[in-house]
Amino acid sequence: MGEKRRIAAIWLPNWPIERFYRDIKRTNASFVVTEKPRALVRAGAGGMRLTACDVRALDAGAEPGQLVPDAMALCPELELHASDREADRKALERLSVWCGRYTPWVAADPAGLGEEPDGLLLDITGCAHLFGGEAKLLSLLCGRLEGFGLTARCAIASTPGAAWACARYGCEAPCIVPPGKEAEALRSLPVAALRLGGEEIDGLVRLGLKRVGDLYGKPRAPLVARFGANIARRLDEALGFEPEPISPNLPHIPYRTSLAFTEGLTRQAHIEEAIKRLAADLCEVLEQERKGARRIELQLFRVDGEVTRLFAGTSFATHEASHLAGLFHEKLGFLGDDFDPGFGIEAITLACLAVDPLSLEQGSFDKTGEQRFGLEQFVDRVSNRFGADRVLRLEPRASHIPERGGAAVSALRGISPAMRGWKTYMGEHRAAVLGGSLPRPLRLLPVAEPVDVVAEVPEGPPRIFHWRKIAHRVLRAEGPERVSPEWWRGGNQRTRDYYRVEDAEGRRFWLYRDGLYHRDNDGPRWFLHGVFE
Repeated sequence: MGEKRRIAAIWLPNWPIERFYRDIKRTNASFVVTEKPRALVRAGAGGMRLTACDVRALDAGAEPGQLVPDAMALCPELELHASDREADRKALERLSVWCGRYTPWVAADPAGLGEEPDGLLLDITGCAHLFGGEAKLLSLLCGRLEGFGLTARCAIASTPGAAWACARYGCEAPCIVPPGKEAEALRSLPVAALRLGGEEIDGLVRLGLKRVGDLYGKPRAPLVARFGANIARRLDEALGFEPEPISPNLPHIPYRTSLAFTEGLTRQAHIEEAIKRLAADLCEVLEQERKGARRIELQLFRVDGEVTRLFAGTSFATHEASHLAGLFHEKLGFLGDDFDPGFGIEAITLACLAVDPLSLEQGSFDKTGEQRFGLEQFVDRVSNRFGADRVLRLEPRASHIPERGGAAVSALRGISPAMRGWKTYMGEHRAAVLGGSLPRPLRLLPVAEPVDVVAEVPEGPPRIFHWRKIAHRVLRAEGPERVSPEWWRGGNQRTRDYYRVEDAEGRRFWLYRDGLYHRDNDGPRWFLHGVFE
């Protein structure tokens, strides 16, 4: 059996106003902290209403939900600022990314039905022992959040519902509910702790069911008939009788390793040395699993709560630590002065977002394997420095039309089903080269260019053609290679007859006749499509 599930809930009761203070102090150096009470406002029913207040405003009588004129009457010196939901959401996302240093399973925690998130849920199953236990982990979380200027109430329980309720309505904070003790911990809490709607709470209170414990042992049928199934479902979720998944918007991370530091790292050389150690640990696990990394994410957790995220990819599956660490050396070097460690990097995480299986290969006695491996590493370095869309390779497509037979894709892109026949095609192509007959040129013109051709017979090979105002006399010609149109595409498509020709100067060209004499009314036309190297 696996370890008992444990959930940590973080509630930020003053999140909007404290987020506003924190962000504006960081971005606006001219912002002056004064003794004036402050509040955030947003358009609502009846006019502008307060959405968040600081402690001074609350002491003066202002409270969230009030109309601005009513609040100003109670507190004339109230300083108002516009509320920004999008900024609140993005700031909470940044905070959830920072919490990834404690557990990779973090999700926004909504305040209630239809309300905006004002907290976080962390699945800390199997993670608490890395920080000295649940009590130590909770103390670290609360201490760091307070250091960021945020008021936080935290709780740990075996269900998200119980942790949510204890964080918001528990008498003791931080609170740790032992496994199996959720019913006792919730017994004395108000029914609002079950994450119910306002009408449901009012209805239960009118019936005298004011505490969660008042619902224990009550018949379900009358409650469901009167209020619906939500009350019973929320109670079962909080007590662990019904599962409640946490679904963060994060990619699956099959392999992950991290390092934490007692003092923040500020020098890039020290950060790169830590990345090398992480890469070595990660590649040791990958080698044991016979896996190779394809996409890697580096997270640098700053002391001030900001997180720098860097991504790197490889064109082939690899578990070579020096190569993976070198990719992020390129990334950090490319950032230059834009890389800001702030007051220091307190933790670093290296994760594989995508891996491919590695097959055992026999090493060669010559240096061909080393050359191939060196070329692939070069492609990785260049792609990660200048961008994955700047370094391209050809990938075949299921078409005999030359311009449709291949497509340029990122060199870091994985092998697609279209590549299955690539080795067979390249083997035939290489055999043709060694045999002295190159079927098609390696280089095609961006667009086939029209040429004027003189042939001995109408459907014979060209003898003289004019291209870009220069006449070429053909000494040798091979062909035709007929390519029929793709009838399923529709449009004005015609049959092509390709010829490989060599002129008197020894230059070789690839021409085709577009159309047939006995089928197309306007007659065929000639085009130059490529040149042989």
